[in-house]
Amino acid sequence: MTSRRGAYEFSRVGTVGAHRLTMEQTLEAVQELVASPGVSQHVVINAAKVAEAERNSALRDAILSCDLINADGMSVVWASRLLGTPLPERVTGIDLMTALFERAETQGWPVYLLGAEDAVIHEVVDRLRVRYPELPIAGFRNGYWSPDQEPEVVSAVALADAKLLFVAMPSPRKELFVARHRQDLNVGLVVGVGGSFDVLAGVTKRAPDVLQRAGLEWLFRLVQEPRRMWKRYLVGNTKFIGIVARQRLSSRR
Repeated sequence: MTSRRGAYEFSRVGTVGAHRLTMEQTLEAVQELVASPGVSQHVVINAAKVAEAERNSALRDAILSCDLINADGMSVVWASRLLGTPLPERVTGIDLMTALFERAETQGWPVYLLGAEDAVIHEVVDRLRVRYPELPIAGFRNGYWSPDQEPEVVSAVALADAKLLFVAMPSPRKELFVARHRQDLNVGLVVGVGGSFDVLAGVTKRAPDVLQRAGLEWLFRLVQEPRRMWKRYLVGNTKFIGIVARQRLSSRR
């Protein structure tokens, strides 16, 4: 799979990296991708995903095949500065998702929502219909299915003829799902949004702005969901620091 990744300046962090784009530049890039032929893909990276991509070649390849990559975590932005290829700012998946809902309503882009638990996805749809009454919702489905149901899921998305597909599943499941079926999804752009549907539905809370600016949103999530998140953040962050340190030392030789 080839991508348009080379169309934008790129900052490598570990074996992956992110494009040097602001939120506004990212939205302009999305506009171009949606208008382009074929199925494009967006992904965000954070410390945990950089660490996972180091050992998981399938995830690494899936990330690097994406047309648009943003840094969701401040740790990636700080690492890019340390490595001499600074990213202009953090572009989070949830902030981009919200901005794209607004743009989709204005542009008349149909959207498909895929992921989260059944009660969550229904709550998200209800809230979107109130907040964005003119947003065309082409379809939605929860993120749980058996392997033999997967072709049916892909077919449902393709038949909906959406411009934007938001996939709210954990990594690396969502990246690998899209990598398997990207050309069969019949959408303009696939956007991975992780746990953003849970936030939108009010199931989980987002960190206060002061913690986001300090790069401590991961700690806020760890406190909320310690059993699920401790390994991702504590182990992943430690590995991430080691990856960046090695890359920094290698670049100075």
